[in-house]
Amino acid sequence: MANRRRRKQKGKNYFTKEHENAIIEYNNTSDSRRRTELYVEYIEPAFNELVDKIVFTYKFTNLPNIDSLREECKIWLTTILDKYDPDRGSKAFSYFGVITKNWFIHKVKKNSQKTKREVEFADVPKELEIKYLSTYNEYDINRERDEFWSSLWGEIESWDTGSMKNNELKVLNAVKDLMDASDKIEIFNKKAIYLYIREATGLNTKQVVNNLNKIRLKYRVFKFKWDQGDI
Repeated sequence: MANRRRRKQKGKNYFTKEHENAIIEYNNTSDSRRRTELYVEYIEPAFNELVDKIVFTYKFTNLPNIDSLREECKIWLTTILDKYDPDRGSKAFSYFGVITKNWFIHKVKKNSQKTKREVEFADVPKELEIKYLSTYNEYDINRERDEFWSSLWGEIESWDTGSMKNNELKVLNAVKDLMDASDKIEIFNKKAIYLYIREATGLNTKQVVNNLNKIRLKYRVFKFKWDQGDI
């Protein structure tokens, strides 16, 4: 009697086509009860396993507060569920896997920058630290801030040379109004700013965003020159 070969049992997949279909159905239904069922039964367990495996596979465990970061990433994945589009050809496992890995890579880069700054600070000679870093000079800080805003305001005024298109000029004037009344209005987030500019200009969101991007480019040039001491 021929010896039977025992097939090696494959590990149970944690992110299957069934989970992908659950994500698709979740995005296509407005039934809150059904969404909750799909999330609890399929999506949350798949995301939990996905994040944990990527953290250990790519050795992100070296990050400080990694447990908090893992939970933060899982929550973040839930907020971008609707971004997944199966018609683009990517499997849900690959799509969310790449996003998760890049999310942690970004955290690694931020942590490296922070560590580098802390090391550079630690290397400052003690006498220089005592002379320049340990004294909080409120007058100098306020003066530098006032000079920055004064220079920025002058720069913004110079942008209106008559060559700006009508929509860009509308957005620029709305931004100037916001800056001029910054101590009188209560706007606490980006969405509120966009809403204010839309109402002030009569433009739609796309028009506001496009013209704000043009203004941002001008601001970046100004900020670079300021940081280099050219202004």
